[in-house]
Amino acid sequence: MGFGCNACGVIGCRIIDSPRERLIAILTNNFIPCNGRFPILISISAIFFTQISKSAANAPLNSVNSLMSALLLTLFIVFSIAMTFFVSKILSKTILKGLPSSFQLELPPFRRPQIGSVIIRSIFDRTLFVLGRAVTIAAPAGIIIWLMTNININQTSLLSGLAGFLNPFAKLMSFDGYILLAFILGFPANEIVIPIILMSYMSAGSLTGFDNLAQLHDILISNGWTFITAICMIIFTLFHFPCGTTCLTIKKETGSLKWTAAAFIIPTVTGVILCMFVTGIANIVKLFF
Repeated sequence: MGFGCNACGVIGCRIIDSPRERLIAILTNNFIPCNGRFPILISISAIFFTQISKSAANAPLNSVNSLMSALLLTLFIVFSIAMTFFVSKILSKTILKGLPSSFQLELPPFRRPQIGSVIIRSIFDRTLFVLGRAVTIAAPAGIIIWLMTNININQTSLLSGLAGFLNPFAKLMSFDGYILLAFILGFPANEIVIPIILMSYMSAGSLTGFDNLAQLHDILISNGWTFITAICMIIFTLFHFPCGTTCLTIKKETGSLKWTAAAFIIPTVTGVILCMFVTGIANIVKLFF
């Protein structure tokens, strides 16, 4: 369920009887990329992995490039699933020790679906429940992003000032300050990470998008993006803190700020370590080649 929405995936963990294993599933749910992260994965892989040159980026995707993009996306998903199992194993051997339990899924007798009941329970009881939490997070965050973009101090926006502060740490991950800040400001929803990056690079006063991959390619390359930046961008997209709605859902499901903080920290630390490792390997290779 996390492929659609990690918040829904967290709620879906209720089906697990064992409290320990339910908690492990909640803590590792964000390792699965949700629907909001797929546009980032697809666009970055299409630009830097299947359309290496500028001339190729200006051309439409052909069948070979489309197949390569699909295979790469599949590899990213398999990697995220493998990391989910790996981290789950570590948690089950350390802070959440215990004996594994069996899982049995009983199939209920088939009954004719009741359309009215399905609509009421699925849309009003569940969908609006999750959307209500999303609005609770997104509305204040939108105001904060607008203020940071439009308030200037000494001819410098708060957004640029904070990006400059984050830049030294971001360099350790092959990022710049704007990329790292975009992930932080993208806490309400992963979908706005790329628009925030573009808004920062283009010095726009509001969120902006792009018309095609060629335009996005030109903007990113002109602002210093490299092949290593793209790899680290994909890694951190796969492994970083849950969105605001998911965090709020984790708090509701676990009833604990401690486990909510753990669900925030575990994927973020994993992503930071992996990005720094890739950056370190790239720097070593540069020394010899």
